[in-house]
This record gives sequence, structure tokens and C-alpha cells, in this order.
Amino acid sequence: MRHALTELQEALAQEPAVLVRVAQTQGSAPRETGAWIAVSPTHVTGSIGGGHLEFDAIAQARTMLAGATVPTELQRVALGPSMGQCCGGVVFLRYALLGPQDAAGLAQRLQAPAAPVALFGGGHVGQAIARQLAHLPFALHWIDSRDEIFPADTPAHIRCEHSDPVQAAVADIAPGSSVLIMSFSHAEDLEILAQCLLRARRQNDLPYIGLIGSKSKWATFRHRLEARGFNEGDFARVTCPIGVPGIAGKQPEVIAVAVAAQLLQRLPG
Repeated sequence: MRHALTELQEALAQEPAVLVRVAQTQGSAPRETGAWIAVSPTHVTGSIGGGHLEFDAIAQARTMLAGATVPTELQRVALGPSMGQCCGGVVFLRYALLGPQDAAGLAQRLQAPAAPVALFGGGHVGQAIARQLAHLPFALHWIDSRDEIFPADTPAHIRCEHSDPVQAAVADIAPGSSVLIMSFSHAEDLEILAQCLLRARRQNDLPYIGLIGSKSKWATFRHRLEARGFNEGDFARVTCPIGVPGIAGKQPEVIAVAVAAQLLQRLPG
């Protein structure tokens, strides 16, 4: 699992690069303001939308690396027939030279605000979801009661936490987090869910609580939670099964796509 920003930071230790950012758009454009691509003599990281827009930007960046001056003004690119693109909008690009001294500040400079997600469970489905979310605009807090469950190649920007008992970590997750519950046992799932519902009652700061499982599992959990004093208002906070409707596959990677899509649907704008 790799992250474009991590790749760029590591690459800058070896060679310089030109950063090309979308500074502004008008009308239809393939990427949003803030999208970026970094071009070195041997590598390209990120994307500003592909097509001729990106092809030309890469060519210009490599010309700059060869010794030409990096322009300080914005470059206006009309996405019309002359570009071989029919978006019809206008993109304004800004070019900047990057060296090893810039690596440390790139996260603050390039990363868009990320929506917090708390993922309970490091099994096959949890790992597939982590791989999906690693490249999406989410700040992932990954939690499991089993030590050494997290893959060695987990990106550095994912926060991994071993918590035993696992439900104790509910108190530490960021306000506004979307919660995904898929531990290795139904007993753990129930305890995590109960703590999430208690926190939601007190603080009302968990906008999405998702529980992996079937309708039958959810019916069993509801019965057990009712015995603990939870009610319909609490249950209305829970999404079970998780993932966008209409995707029937049960392979971990398929579930991960469905869950990532559901989380993306909840993002503002």
C-alpha cells in the first residue's frame, strides 16, 4: 500500500521535481482545485486529470527540469478542440520547483482536509478497506485487539492502534469519525458497537456507525442491545449491512469498494 505523497517525499531525496498544481478552474474540468502532479526526470506522481492537459504539463515540467525557468505566473489552459479534450472548461496551472529541502513541508502544503474514519478490525476485509481508503480523502485510525495484525507495508499516514480491550479505543477516536466495525469476533463487535452508541448519546459526534454483517446478525445484536437499555433511537444510528446497495460480492476487495463508495457519498460537496 503506497501513498502518492509518501512516494513524492521519498523521490525528492534522490532527484528534484516540478510540482504542477491546479490553482483554479472555470467550467468543466477533469480535476478539482488543489489536484497536483509531481514530475521528476524519471518519475511521475499524482494526477491533474490525464489526457493532453497532463501530457503537456509533464512535458513542460521536464523542460523546466532541464534548465528552463519555472514560470511564476499561472498558466491558463483551455480544454477545447486544440487540446484534444472536450471538457469545455479552463484550468489554471501553477508550476514550482521542488528539492529535498521541500519534502518535510509537503504534507501541510498538498494534503486536503481528510474526513476521519475509525476502522475496527485488521482481518481480510479490514485490510482491503484500509488499502482502498489509503488513497482517498480519509484520515484512517485502524484499531485491533490483536498485536502485530497490521501489515508491514501500511502507509505511514494511517494511524494503527493495538487496544485490548478493543472497545476502549472508542473514547480516543476523532470527533466526527465514521466508524466501521468488523473485528474477528461477534463478541468484540457487540462491545465496540455498544461503546459507540453510548458515545453517540453523550456527544453526538459519530455521524456514521457501520457494522459488517447480515440482517440476521443485526437482528441478534438489536435484541442483545435492547437488553442493555438501548432503544430505537440508538439503532437508527447504525448502518448494517455496510456498503452501497447493489454490490452483491462477498470478496474482501468487493466489500471494500462498496464501503469506500458509501463513505465517499457522505462527504460534503
